[in-house]
Amino acid sequence: MPYSFLLLNLGPNSLPFHNVKRNRSHEKTNPGASAKHSRTRQGKSNCQRPGKLFEALVALQARLRAPNGCPWDREQTHQTLRTYLIEEAYEVLEALESGDDRKFQDELGDLLLQVVFHAELAREDGRFDISDVIEAIHSKLVRRHPHVFGNVRARTSADVLKNWEQLKAAERDEATPSQRQAKASSGSLLEGIPKTLPAVLEAYQLTRRAARIGFDWEDFAGLVAKLGEETAELREAAGSADVRRQEEEAGDLLFVAVNVARYLGVDPEIALKRANRKFAARFRAMEEAAARSGRALADVPRAEMEALWDAAKRDPELTRR
Repeated sequence: MPYSFLLLNLGPNSLPFHNVKRNRSHEKTNPGASAKHSRTRQGKSNCQRPGKLFEALVALQARLRAPNGCPWDREQTHQTLRTYLIEEAYEVLEALESGDDRKFQDELGDLLLQVVFHAELAREDGRFDISDVIEAIHSKLVRRHPHVFGNVRARTSADVLKNWEQLKAAERDEATPSQRQAKASSGSLLEGIPKTLPAVLEAYQLTRRAARIGFDWEDFAGLVAKLGEETAELREAAGSADVRRQEEEAGDLLFVAVNVARYLGVDPEIALKRANRKFAARFRAMEEAAARSGRALADVPRAEMEALWDAAKRDPELTRR
């Protein structure tokens, strides 16, 4: 459906999701009706075509970018939106961990809006639009799942990942001359891992790619031994005055720790986020305990701080956070 038609015919009250949002506001003032409206929304969403809702969202974002649209939206560029894209992704993860479906749903919507927003900016420049984005990922998923849509066999996840890398290599070979030239500087299995990723995520992606072709530890015991080796080297570096070496050895230890998590099938970024939340909850509990005695935590002797920490660790509620 042409954007112009949507923009001319979709006012704010005619958007397919307008009534859904109105129902949400009603639930905030009438909590007892929440369950009933939740069931109603579920039934309603089953009757509505996602395509129509998505078209309305795309049209809405185009309307906000129009000459008489929102001043803030009109000022945005791909560069100014970078921070929001990262923030929304992390907020989706936080909502997922919370177990709150309403929050998870809302945050997924916020992340989807970022995709729509970037596609709209590209459409305005005549580079591509949201249809191209959807077509590209649809074609890629079909192409890279020949075990579902073709005759290739893949019995395990490991088989799938191995086939995935082979398909990506074939795609590189079939690229146009300009595409090959753009990728000629690398051609590596590690190509495509963004250097802008947080360090933990980058380490995770690097080692996960390498492991796909068998470059990995033979067993967990070897990783544990390596962890001990790097710890010993860091301890030795800490006793020297070589700050550069200390930084290098600390980095090596962290890199191995990421490998430990990956080998166990644990996402290190999520694991560290949980550890951060657990530490913060326990530390706040220490501050509250000190305040109950009329002191700031900074004024509590170190030995007593340790006792407060141990007490916080024994609190099962804080451990679950």
